[in-house]
Amino acid sequence: MPSFSEIDLILAALMFCGAALYTSVGHAGASAYIAIMGLFGVAAEVMRPTALALNIIVSGFSATRYALNKLTDWRVLWPFVAGAAPMAFIGGGIQLPGDVYKPLVGVVLWIAAARLLWPGAAIAAQPPRPVPVWAGVAIGAGIGLLSGLTGTGGGIFLSPILLFAGWAETRRASGTVAVFILANSVFGLAGNAASVRALPDALPLFAVAVFAGALVGTQFGIKLLPTKGIQRALAVVLVIAGAKLVGAF
Repeated sequence: MPSFSEIDLILAALMFCGAALYTSVGHAGASAYIAIMGLFGVAAEVMRPTALALNIIVSGFSATRYALNKLTDWRVLWPFVAGAAPMAFIGGGIQLPGDVYKPLVGVVLWIAAARLLWPGAAIAAQPPRPVPVWAGVAIGAGIGLLSGLTGTGGGIFLSPILLFAGWAETRRASGTVAVFILANSVFGLAGNAASVRALPDALPLFAVAVFAGALVGTQFGIKLLPTKGIQRALAVVLVIAGAKLVGAF
C-alpha cells in the first residue's frame, strides 16, 4: 500500500474542497488545484500536468452528469470547442520558464477569484441568444491557448462570457462549460504528453479526492443549492495564491 506524506494528505483534502466548489458551477477546479499547489511550493513543471490530469477526471464526470440532466447546450458549445481544442494543444506544447509561467498563472488565479466574487444579480435574466459561429470560434481559440499555457480548463473565462453575452442561462451554462473544460484539458495535456513524467506519486490520492469532491459538487450544482459563502472563501485563497505566484510576497 503506498504511503503518503502529511503534505500529500493536506493537499488532497484541499483539492476535495476545490473540486466540490468548482463542480457546483460546472467547472473542474484546475485553478483551485494550481492555487493549492502554489501555496505549498510545488514546482511549476509539476503543477500544470497535475492540474490537467485532475481536470480530465473531474470534468469527465461532471460533463456526464450535467448532460444526463439535460443541462448541456451542444449548439452553444461546438463553436467554442472547435476554436479551443487545437489552440489548447498548441499551448500545451509550449514550455514557459518558471519566471514567466508563475506570474501568468497568478493572473489567471486572480481572474478566477473575480469570477467567484461576481454578484449573481449582475447577470440579467433574459432568453438566451444564438452564438455567432465566428465569435464562438475566435473566443474559443483565445481561451484554448491560454488554457494550454497555464494548465487550466478555461471555464473561468467561458462562463462569464456566456452569461454576460446572453448566450446561455445559468444552469445550462454550467453543463456546457463542463464539456468545454474536458475538451480543453485533454488537448492541453496531449499537446505536451512528455509532461506526464512530472506527475507526482500522490496523483492517485489526489484523483480520489477530486472525484469525491465532484460527487458532492455536481449534486449542489444540479439542485441549485447556494454556495456563495464558500465561493467567497475560495476567492480569498485564489487571491493569496496568485499574489504568491506573481511575487507580491
